[in-house]
Amino acid sequence: MKFERGHRSRNVEDRRGNAPPRVSRGVKLGGGGAILVAIIALIAQAAGVNVPGLSSLAGGGGGGGQPSQSDPAVGQQGPDPDAELFDFINYVVDDIQPTFAKVFAQSGKQYREAKLIVFREAVDTGCGLSSSAIGPFYCPPDEKAYIDLSFYKQLRADLGAPGDFAQAYVLAHEFGHHCQNVLGTDDMVRRESARDRSRENDLSVRMELQADCLAGVWAHSTARRKLIENGDIEEAIRAAASIGDDRLQKMAGQRVNPETFTHGSSDQRVRWFRRGYEQGTLEACDTFAVRDL
Repeated sequence: MKFERGHRSRNVEDRRGNAPPRVSRGVKLGGGGAILVAIIALIAQAAGVNVPGLSSLAGGGGGGGQPSQSDPAVGQQGPDPDAELFDFINYVVDDIQPTFAKVFAQSGKQYREAKLIVFREAVDTGCGLSSSAIGPFYCPPDEKAYIDLSFYKQLRADLGAPGDFAQAYVLAHEFGHHCQNVLGTDDMVRRESARDRSRENDLSVRMELQADCLAGVWAHSTARRKLIENGDIEEAIRAAASIGDDRLQKMAGQRVNPETFTHGSSDQRVRWFRRGYEQGTLEACDTFAVRDL
């Protein structure tokens, strides 16, 4: 993907220079346990988890930590090894959000901007204290997405999904969750899940697939503006397929069980990303209006 080096976004906060907050013993990570237990379990929630009960993963209340300066080298010794990646995500954030603002306006709706917090190891959020172990995530109460850049190494090395557009897909997915928050979809899903716990997994899958579709809507815009290069869309599709629940269950040596899916199968994630990419509208992404995903 073509991007502008040295770009800085007002909506990206770099907290990598901050001392990471201590995660208390009571904090549940990656489903209740040791960070090293299962990289599969970590990544199963990565690349776009809107965790309805994120506060249950954290000890104590939320509250956003103090942001560091925008210079990615603050608090570090020597040059920033992720300088180019940091430039890239700054540029991508400032491409994703104006795109969603235009798409919202086309549907008679108003978008409001969110922020991306870049951190290391652990971070204090509006949803509570959280760890990089759960992967990238979005917190509805503070309207911020969070990412530890080390996740991209996992995406490349452990899941076989390299490439800058795969990285961009992750960010677009998270801002897709912000779109759901703005639209009230997040609140609707919380209410329905609380009312009928038997629907919780199905609603979670629909949320995740909708965020995949919204990432595709952004990709549609980049293609029209000729920002993408050969192989970019394939990178995003490979990333979407790599985090399907069925693939992750197989990688973990488990039997594939659709009843336990929370994010959707690889085929479903690819299909909904493609739908957003091909149609480029909010209306294309109504995963709650279809019976079969």
